[in-house]
Amino acid sequence: MTGTADPQHDIDLTIRLTETPGAPEYTFRLEAADGEPSAASTLPDPAAALEAVRRHGEAIFFPKPGPPQLCTQQYGGPQTAVVTGWYLGRQVNSRFSRTDGCEIARWRAMAALLGGSPGSTGAV
Repeated sequence: MTGTADPQHDIDLTIRLTETPGAPEYTFRLEAADGEPSAASTLPDPAAALEAVRRHGEAIFFPKPGPPQLCTQQYGGPQTAVVTGWYLGRQVNSRFSRTDGCEIARWRAMAALLGGSPGSTGAV
């Protein structure tokens, strides 16, 4: 989908996941209307992905300004994901990684959207 929100879908997100630098990119889609994932969704578990988006989407996709976060300096892996599209009429363009404790927490919260399960690497 390009340009504007689709009035038929509350959620229309494209997820591009890369496991390591230079590795193939996996592309998933989550499309939902009226609280249910549509048949166009290609994630391994669209219902779990939709639940993660409902639970954490607002805070993760549109964080409120505030003081800088203090994050543990731990490395969770080379995985990256980019999520673009629409969430409840608002444009989404979010990048996920596992480069420190804060980023790992964001990844885990949205793991089902990123093609994996909570606590996973997002491996497909």
